[in-house]
Amino acid sequence: MKTRFATRAEAGHQLGARVAEVYAGADPVVLGLPRGGVPVAAAVAAALDAPMDVFVVCKLGVPWQPELAFGAVASGGVRVLNEEVVAAARLDEATINRETEAATAEVERRELAYRGAREPLVLHPRTVILVDDGIATGATVRAALAAVRAHGAAAVVVAAPVAPVQVVTQLSEVADRVIVLVSATRFGSVGSFYVDFDQLSDFDVQAIVREQT
Repeated sequence: MKTRFATRAEAGHQLGARVAEVYAGADPVVLGLPRGGVPVAAAVAAALDAPMDVFVVCKLGVPWQPELAFGAVASGGVRVLNEEVVAAARLDEATINRETEAATAEVERRELAYRGAREPLVLHPRTVILVDDGIATGATVRAALAAVRAHGAAAVVVAAPVAPVQVVTQLSEVADRVIVLVSATRFGSVGSFYVDFDQLSDFDVQAIVREQT
């Protein structure tokens, strides 16, 4: 398996072939994490002949240390909290609610930008393939995974072209299955595993989602 992908689409084709070895005919739903995970998810969905949608996740950051996430808000109004961080940071209910409101507004803005008026796919009681273009720390994927389960998914599979070995191990403890093409022992950034890793715009994501409908 090559360790550098030309584009997200190429990575998605390779990932789709791997996922199809296990889930072809299983009638799954494919969810792409915007923005970079969406073109990868589109290729995976094509390989499975499965419906595809976006799943927006916004992390909730501790106000005085924004990079420290105490939870996340996801599509459908689902909120997941990391109670250990909440306790350690001594976050009160007012702070949690204020950050939740801001994140919820951003989720709704992005969903409207990506999906328009179309209703999201129903996840209960389906097998969900959760796709990103790469996993660095696993924080966003963990939040998305918990939120997808809260939506009633029967099983959640995490799929990505590349992730650090230790993160794959950690995610395997909470996902029903983790499918990664390259499990890297040395991991600088997701972009280092791509030749073309241009940032996508909301319009790019919107165009891909429109093609899936």
